[in-house]
Amino acid sequence: MSDLSTTAAPSGATQHAVWDPLLRIFHWSLVTLFAANALFDDAGSKLHAWIGYTIGGLIALRLIWGFIGPRSARFSSFFPTRAGVAQQITDMATGRRRVHLMHTPLGALMIFNLLLTLAGIIATGVMMTTDAYWGVAWVEHLHEALVTWAEVSVVLHVGAVLLESRRTGVNLPKAMVTGIKTVPDGAKIEE
Repeated sequence: MSDLSTTAAPSGATQHAVWDPLLRIFHWSLVTLFAANALFDDAGSKLHAWIGYTIGGLIALRLIWGFIGPRSARFSSFFPTRAGVAQQITDMATGRRRVHLMHTPLGALMIFNLLLTLAGIIATGVMMTTDAYWGVAWVEHLHEALVTWAEVSVVLHVGAVLLESRRTGVNLPKAMVTGIKTVPDGAKIEE
């Protein structure tokens, strides 16, 4: 039984309240801060470090929220399984339209990838500010490699969101802004 609220949409679709405000604020804050640090900020500046600390705080908050937040925010509600990933890939290959109310299995893998990668970036960034690791080449190289991996992951994530939005008929970026997924009638729904 779902605890996600559902209402009829005027366009012959159903609306499902999915993403809570804290989750959406986390998502868009992370997007903004990561973009600021990766694209607009000098890597050695104090602002770069403070943005990194803020991202670290956001990651810590998301980890806590992943255990105590509403069902759609809990990691246990969207933990990817091998069968789920295979089913989503099969759906994509065969053109079957199955809408996941929460994160898709592949989307969940990306979430865990990004959270771990960002945690690694924060850890190596903090290490570079300590006396013990100041100027240690492998820490800086790992930090830069993780940033590059995060950037590649973000590009893949955005591409996948746009592809899934088109494939399923659900505007996923809008859902992450409003918290509501509007699902076309006739679509098979998975939680």
